[in-house]
Amino acid sequence: MERCPWPTTELYCEYHDTEWGVPLHEDARLFEFLLLEGAQAGLSWITVLNKREAYRKLFDGFDAQKIARYSDAKLAKLQGNPAIIRNRLKIESFRRNARAYLDLLESVDSFNDYIWHFMDHEVRQNHWRTMSEVPVTTPESDAMSKDLKKKGFNFVGSTICYAYMQATGMVNDHLTSCYRHAELK
Repeated sequence: MERCPWPTTELYCEYHDTEWGVPLHEDARLFEFLLLEGAQAGLSWITVLNKREAYRKLFDGFDAQKIARYSDAKLAKLQGNPAIIRNRLKIESFRRNARAYLDLLESVDSFNDYIWHFMDHEVRQNHWRTMSEVPVTTPESDAMSKDLKKKGFNFVGSTICYAYMQATGMVNDHLTSCYRHAELK
């Protein structure tokens, strides 16, 4: 059973085999992935994946209502916790993005509808044979990034948005030789 070449640990293989590229349509999970992709900026995804359970615990299960009300003191306390990435700007972005997310929900039917409209509500079935073929941005990730920033989100550059699109199954970027490519087709 061949898989994409990037998962190199047991946890990474499990993530690849069960989550990465599976289309998500639940607002709460889509919000969680947006926050985690922002935390990953400049780092490898495995770094965030190793800390995901700590993030879930420390950030109230990614409850946007709760995160939006975090005080500066709460954020400073989180910054001192070695169980997560202790970058002040990334930690503050969780609160900022929670507030932007809640504001956005006042004007759209659901975050799912909003975020998937960048892909016309359809999964793009790519057919990459090598990792070097996989893009890091697309016109859709550019548009998503631009619109999210306009709506007050941060840590949502086009590269982060494309990684988000891959993780949440908006694009099937499993290599064609990977058994998951056919399963998610």
